[in-house]
Amino acid sequence: MDTCIRACAADLQLSRATARSLVWRLHDEYLLLCNKILDQALTRVCPCANSGTGIKGTRIPANGHVVLRRAQEVEQPIMASRKAQASMKHHTFTTLALLAALALPGRTTAQETQHDGKPHHQKYQLINLGTFGGPQGGFNPSGNGAPYINNGGDAVATAQTPVTLSPNSPCGPGPNVSHALRWHSGQITDLGALSPSDQNCSSPGGINDRGEIAGQSENGVIDPLIGVIESRAVVWKGGKIFDLGTFGGNQSAASSINDRGQVAGFALNDIPDPLSIYGVFFFGSANSTQTRGFLWQDGKIRDLGTLGGPDTFALFVNARGQVSGGSYTNSTPSPPFGLATIDPFLWENGRMIDVGTLGGNFGFTFAPPNNRGQLAGFSNLAGDAASHPFFWDRATLTDLGTLGGTNGAANALNDAGEVVGQADLSNDEASHAFLWKNGTMKDLGALPGWPCSSAVAINSSSQIVGISSDCGFFLAASLWEDGDLVALDDLVSPKSDVILIEPQVISDQGVIGVTGLPPGCYNSDICGHPYLLVPIGDQDEDNDARIAARHSRRATAILGRSGEHPMIGGKTPASPVERVRSLILRSFHPHSLGARR
Repeated sequence: MDTCIRACAADLQLSRATARSLVWRLHDEYLLLCNKILDQALTRVCPCANSGTGIKGTRIPANGHVVLRRAQEVEQPIMASRKAQASMKHHTFTTLALLAALALPGRTTAQETQHDGKPHHQKYQLINLGTFGGPQGGFNPSGNGAPYINNGGDAVATAQTPVTLSPNSPCGPGPNVSHALRWHSGQITDLGALSPSDQNCSSPGGINDRGEIAGQSENGVIDPLIGVIESRAVVWKGGKIFDLGTFGGNQSAASSINDRGQVAGFALNDIPDPLSIYGVFFFGSANSTQTRGFLWQDGKIRDLGTLGGPDTFALFVNARGQVSGGSYTNSTPSPPFGLATIDPFLWENGRMIDVGTLGGNFGFTFAPPNNRGQLAGFSNLAGDAASHPFFWDRATLTDLGTLGGTNGAANALNDAGEVVGQADLSNDEASHAFLWKNGTMKDLGALPGWPCSSAVAINSSSQIVGISSDCGFFLAASLWEDGDLVALDDLVSPKSDVILIEPQVISDQGVIGVTGLPPGCYNSDICGHPYLLVPIGDQDEDNDARIAARHSRRATAILGRSGEHPMIGGKTPASPVERVRSLILRSFHPHSLGARR
């Protein structure tokens, strides 16, 4: 076996760890199946030919990436199995899953991320999604929609047009109308808005694998209670935009969609409510109506109910149709924030489950539920003077703690139950990104010269994106993988003058959506653009040199934003109103409140 591994590694120019992984995982009854599904045009042959100990006759392309044929070419097993047919099916799908992962452009196995003892990353093609003639665009903040990139690589973002905003528009950051943008196979589409489309803003919440997009659009009508243009939850499907309506009130928005076409969001009814989640958190106003979470499917909108209070706020729906968000549990304001108690919830099969809190009167989740029905978020502790990140696994609510400081919050989790976010350090003067897994919180650190960091998204391969910062105004887009931290700017190939500042999503295929500063731009609220980073292979010598140079000098601060980010740029605030408002407004951003994207 060792001889086979050495020969395979030498012939394919792979590390021995990678060759060992391939040999052990693709042996025995997988062998002929692998040979069948590989492209016949490939010319290199792995020499591991001993039956049961290697990849007999497997052809590998010159670049070392395995390429799958079309699906119809691998539908039938091509060998007699020594085991039952059910076992053969299991092995077939296991093999296909492994090969599919190896076939993805620019992706490597975990063993390949260390080469000659040095961290090993991918390099990325930088794609500027641009704008629609206006000065600014970007990805919506993580935690306000999902998914922003589907499994086919399609992405949704926002981009400004040349049209100036109406003075009654709550659309931010201004000063121009912004529209939802779709990127598909190299083509960028303006998804438009409800009529009059050129005058109204729109924003995407998520895109499913069928290309259906959920989001929100202004409708041109003034809300008589708040005094701003009304927003409607919408779905873009088949080249058309569909208004999902409300429960009788003046506002609604959709933020998430799954492959079943189920859409999650919120809509107002016509019952006056001084504690309205929409009124209080969006506008600081008691002059609004009840906010209710909804699930929409096949033209029907369903009120999800509440945990006992008047309002709910639904944000996400996963592949199983489970919905998450927050709900009032009563209608009695309590100190110190003057709000009724809000608990995070998971809705499934017609009932709302109260996740509870860590002892305080406020908890919420801005992380989509994973497909095991697990949740991550933040909750106030008893006394409401501090908040911690939490992980909920159906019946158990776990306090994840902090990195020695007072506050923290979870921003995302994957299907393995790995949680990422940020937590204060022991002196409470800075916060760092963390990864929580198997009951342990790990400090992910920050780029050289930056005191703060935050992790905002994690994929199924445990790749993590987020920011390093000066704990206030200056941001640097960051990637953590396999124990190593790198600036995304250093992985762009060829080198670019674009400054990447704020990633919001990383897909399971490793594609990253990030807001950046094009040359000559120093404020993302004014002139930032949305960019895609698509993996195109292993980092090269130029990437190595840039990474080494960054680690040998103190970071140079770049003005990335016009205002501090309470959750991402600096320490984690204890006030739930401040925290939730800052996150909500970064997507549903009324510019009259000075919200920042």
